[in-house]
Amino acid sequence: MTVKILLTGALMLGMSVASGAETPDAPHHGAMAQHHVDNRTPLPLSLPMANHQKQNMRAHLEAVQAIVAGLAAKDFPAIEAAASSMGYSREMEGQCQRMGAGAPGFAERAIAFHKAADEISAAAHRKDAHGVLTSLSLTLAQCTDCHANYKQEIIGNDGRGDLMQRMGGHH
Repeated sequence: MTVKILLTGALMLGMSVASGAETPDAPHHGAMAQHHVDNRTPLPLSLPMANHQKQNMRAHLEAVQAIVAGLAAKDFPAIEAAASSMGYSREMEGQCQRMGAGAPGFAERAIAFHKAADEISAAAHRKDAHGVLTSLSLTLAQCTDCHANYKQEIIGNDGRGDLMQRMGGHH
């Protein structure tokens, strides 16, 4: 029963994130949009890097969907595999460092996300449904925190131009 309640809550959260439902801190649309100031920290990325990052985030959402489906079916190997696709690796750490080079704190938050996903895998390996849900919640909190604090900012074609100009350099 508890797993069903938690699973329902996770599904509702996923649907609200996927549908773009607003939170109290989220930007407002329509007439209110002109009064909203987006104070999130810019994450300067070239267009190809920004698209790559968005592809990664969509893959993470697909993994979350597979985790929830795995919970519903009590398929712990599927949960473990899906969570592992979001997990930490040295390669992923390097990618996070490159993506976050222009935004203080971003790389650390991104790495924390991947390490949190490892806890989902560990819980699935133990066949601990409650642990999977708890770890999934903590992992999604990493997503929410990052999206609340950072926004992509597309920079020049060479990936340096606008960033160098903002930093007072020449390109």
